[in-house]
Amino acid sequence: MSVRKKQDLHRTNFKYCIKSFHFFFISFVLAVILSTGVTNASGISAKAAIVIDSTGEEVLYAKNPDLKLMPASTTKLVTAMVALDTLKPDDIVTINRKSAETPSIAPRLREGEQVSVKDLLILALMRSINGAAVALAEAAAGSEDAFALLMNQKAASIGALNTQFINASGLPGKGQHTTARDLSRIMKEALTYPLISDIIYTKSMTLDVNGKSTVLTNTNYLLWANDDHLGGKTGYTRAARHCFVGASEKVEGVLIIALLGDSTRDTLWQDAEKLLALDFEKGTIIVEAEKSNYKRTRHKAVQRSRGRKNRSKSL
Repeated sequence: MSVRKKQDLHRTNFKYCIKSFHFFFISFVLAVILSTGVTNASGISAKAAIVIDSTGEEVLYAKNPDLKLMPASTTKLVTAMVALDTLKPDDIVTINRKSAETPSIAPRLREGEQVSVKDLLILALMRSINGAAVALAEAAAGSEDAFALLMNQKAASIGALNTQFINASGLPGKGQHTTARDLSRIMKEALTYPLISDIIYTKSMTLDVNGKSTVLTNTNYLLWANDDHLGGKTGYTRAARHCFVGASEKVEGVLIIALLGDSTRDTLWQDAEKLLALDFEKGTIIVEAEKSNYKRTRHKAVQRSRGRKNRSKSL
């Protein structure tokens, strides 16, 4: 091969290497920018999250707000509302076998035990006792399946149109799902029920269960960590992972946050505190999951003050 041909070949190879380097370098930079944009804007590890101003339901931050995910025990907020739409707090419910045998954490309910609707609500909302939710459903509608239909009607009536329930407890099953946006609307509606509002704001209390005095401690960590917190509802199953919806009163008004699909309980509370801190970047990026693709949209910057006002339960 002649010297000229060798030089031409070297030039061609060099140009190819330069073009390849530019392509991979630009691809790398774009990937970093896109990744950084989403991460810095959110820093939220949950699969879906939202923050709304409850007054006008203005979305202050969102990550996959309309992605359908399992709700776990956040379901019990709807269970409580539908139960109170039908039953009185002082009504007495006799625990049947299905309620007693529903998988749940302690304290377990005993077949034949008589419990007031109010105490069942306390057990369901403070400690997430699944049997208490089932007992409320059967007392209100005759069966859990019939009660689930009422739950779906309730969800639709408050605009939670991407939510569907198949049971009262939040245990996983085909067709049971909600979204972060819907969950925030459910929380807003739940706060209009004085008894629900009081229960989810209670840190701990003593209740008679199975003839024994039992101390119940709320599963909501923010009641101890956040002075302006009005309450909320946790949830966890292996399928749904860790979930939470809650409300806090800031100087701007009541903010509602919802988180679905967090990997651990620690990251759940870290995410919750980040959202309530209102440390959103200017021009917050909202990431919406559509099948396997992500659509990023820039929204108007959220400017928030740091002051606080005296806490109250009113919306």
